[in-house]
Amino acid sequence: MSTPPAKRPRVLLIAEAANPEWVSVPLIGWSLALALREVADVHMVTQVRNRAAILRAGLVEGRDFTAIDSEALARPLWALGTRLRMGEGKGWTALQAINALSYPLFERQVWTCFGPELAGGRFDLVHRVTPLSPTIVSPIAAKTARLGVPFVLGPLNGGVPWPRAFDAARRQEQEWLSYIRAVHRFWPGRGRMLAHCAAILAGSAHTVGEIPARHRGRVIYMPENAVAVTGSPRTAAAAPGPLRACFVGRMVPYKGADMLIEAAAPLIREGRLVLDLVGDGPALEPLKTQARAEGVTRGVTFHGWLAHDWTQQVMAANAVLAFPSVREFGGGVVLEAMAQGLAPLVVDYAGPGELVTPTTGYKVPLGPRAQIVAGMRAALTQLADNPQEVQATGARARDRAALLFTWSRKAAQLGQVYDWVLGRRADKPSFFPDALPGATESRPEGGRHAAE
Repeated sequence: MSTPPAKRPRVLLIAEAANPEWVSVPLIGWSLALALREVADVHMVTQVRNRAAILRAGLVEGRDFTAIDSEALARPLWALGTRLRMGEGKGWTALQAINALSYPLFERQVWTCFGPELAGGRFDLVHRVTPLSPTIVSPIAAKTARLGVPFVLGPLNGGVPWPRAFDAARRQEQEWLSYIRAVHRFWPGRGRMLAHCAAILAGSAHTVGEIPARHRGRVIYMPENAVAVTGSPRTAAAAPGPLRACFVGRMVPYKGADMLIEAAAPLIREGRLVLDLVGDGPALEPLKTQARAEGVTRGVTFHGWLAHDWTQQVMAANAVLAFPSVREFGGGVVLEAMAQGLAPLVVDYAGPGELVTPTTGYKVPLGPRAQIVAGMRAALTQLADNPQEVQATGARARDRAALLFTWSRKAAQLGQVYDWVLGRRADKPSFFPDALPGATESRPEGGRHAAE
């Protein structure tokens, strides 16, 4: 007699930031919430600012999601955080500190709406997807646990230490609060939240290292980003002519486009390499000046900001993503490149360093600027000399993205986590067993290579 299939878990999904029309964290929240509908009966709770976009995407309010209006506090604090950032995209730590003040009101309103339903058994578990920041406390984790409803937290990610050699870039990013970020470990309620989580999803080795040892038995490593892998593998890597490499990202010092241009300049002048740079930001004009000074303007195309579809087309014309950023939490652009069959060339630190394996890309050790430039130049030279190897690496990168990093695959992984916290499986899921050597906190001068 066959065993009847287990009922789909009923999940109250807290995603304060979840918006199909925005990027970064809101898009992660939305994409994960949508994918989870494949494995669970999900009711999403989000902030009212996302309501219109979610309705346009076809979800039904009341049945599929609930929008919580916490704007009375969130709006003025968000305006304050914007002023503190003093520039678009800067001062991320300051913005998270502001969010840490406004977010508890949102969750308390969630509890007001859904506390009675949780007590009445409507949901099997609660999962807080966003905020991603590990500095933001959940005031209802302990309350749900006391009702006997498991609380799942994460994926959490953020706060990767700034490399010491790039402190000037840190200041340019207005990251003043990052110098004292460690105080979040003593934030009221953090210990109580972690103690009452049935599972804590950590998006990076650094985040795993920030979780106190007494809670590590409930920590599961799971990078937060995912991609769509569609179409057939690219074949441009085998085409004759110079190696084609691209950079996609905000044009700011820590992303490293200036290091890439300097590293690539000799190869560009020799006609062995061409570069596409996609992105905008305060460093764009200085980068154009640098290209002129290096005499490589014929081999470097500055596309500026492009919509996502156009960015994908530019990437598809290249064989390599050259991305020497020195501080990335998740590295979503690296996964985007891998999904298209590009071979990633990254700095071996934080998100990109964890996503790229020795068989699916190339990693340059983190160190001072001159060391990274030299490493990038040596790697690019090797790749320009071996186009068939680049193509094979890109194909393996695409296979890895398709196997582990699609939204559907991530939903299936979370389905296993749900089964574990609900007692439907005995063993704790492990999806990346080789990704966390030691699971220690990130070192500012970057991992194993830099220490050797």
